[in-house]
Amino acid sequence: MDVSTFYLLVYAWIAIAILIFPIVIRIVAPYGRHTNKKWGAMVDNRVGWILMELPALLVFMGFYLWGAGPRPAVTWIFFSLWVFHYVNRTLVFPFRLRTKGKKMPLAIMFMAIGFNFVNGFINGYYFGTLATEVQYPLTYLMDIRFLSGILILFFGMFINWQSDNILIHLRKPGETGYVIPQKGFFRFVSCPNHFGEILEWSGFAILTWCLPALAFAIWTLVNLLPRALHHHKWYKDTFPNYPVDRKAIFPFIL
Repeated sequence: MDVSTFYLLVYAWIAIAILIFPIVIRIVAPYGRHTNKKWGAMVDNRVGWILMELPALLVFMGFYLWGAGPRPAVTWIFFSLWVFHYVNRTLVFPFRLRTKGKKMPLAIMFMAIGFNFVNGFINGYYFGTLATEVQYPLTYLMDIRFLSGILILFFGMFINWQSDNILIHLRKPGETGYVIPQKGFFRFVSCPNHFGEILEWSGFAILTWCLPALAFAIWTLVNLLPRALHHHKWYKDTFPNYPVDRKAIFPFIL
């Protein structure tokens, strides 16, 4: 694939995200607490999660490791950050969930597979084939973009992991039903796990300073902002005593 075609594809991918945002913000994605059997055949929640996240790990690794480019040393840091996140997200996190018996629609799983395939491809191909030593010399590790970006990424990762851990331990094994989370960043927003993931991939976009990573950050926002708003509304509708000053996703803002 020539460079101009690749960038045209990435710009088109960003345009799709922007165009569908007004649609997805009105549609409650039917999985988790919003599971809806009207979306067709269902699959075990844990199995569906693993299968839909796996392309983001394998496709990215494949296009990076077998790319035709020089793969500068700095890009191996980008590679390690990506793989670290998705090994946890794909192979560790699903087995920590206490969701025995829960299911998700196959349609959601296949849509997520498609998204993760494209996202893994554009980022893996870029870092494995197009990234150069001129763009990412070793001195780039002291660049303000790298330093600020990696701080934002790890801060977002901390919030995301802490929030997931709080949610996982809200109920004891065998318990059902929902309660209001009170710890960590849940004191400020209904969905700090989504807030953390938006921060994480925004940090990745800053530290890599490239279009494919920016596309991922935009898609993360487009996917998770509507999800957080729907969660927030669900909490307020379900719990009459829900904290009135708690925002949906961005502390003190939204």
